[in-house]
Amino acid sequence: MRIQHWQDVASLLVGVWLVVSPPILGFSGAAVWLTIALGLGVILFSFEAFIIPSYLEEWGEMLIGLALVLVPWTVGYEQASATANSVVSGILVILLAG
Repeated sequence: MRIQHWQDVASLLVGVWLVVSPPILGFSGAAVWLTIALGLGVILFSFEAFIIPSYLEEWGEMLIGLALVLVPWTVGYEQASATANSVVSGILVILLAG
């Protein structure tokens, strides 16, 4: 396992934040499970970038980032903190994947 780009490490940290943020920020409902699931997806794509570097993990991370940006309005997050966390994290994931 070799780290080739600092962006992969930063994406991993964003993914870890997404997994641990629901209890820290006090989410409830669907926001908890969607944030954790999408965070795990970011973590998995980051690890894939360490093990088998290719362009596919960037595309996968971009799709997850787009989902993070759109899901608060499609599902209807109740808390403003959940919406802000999802949108900011999604934009970060997209920028880091690009």
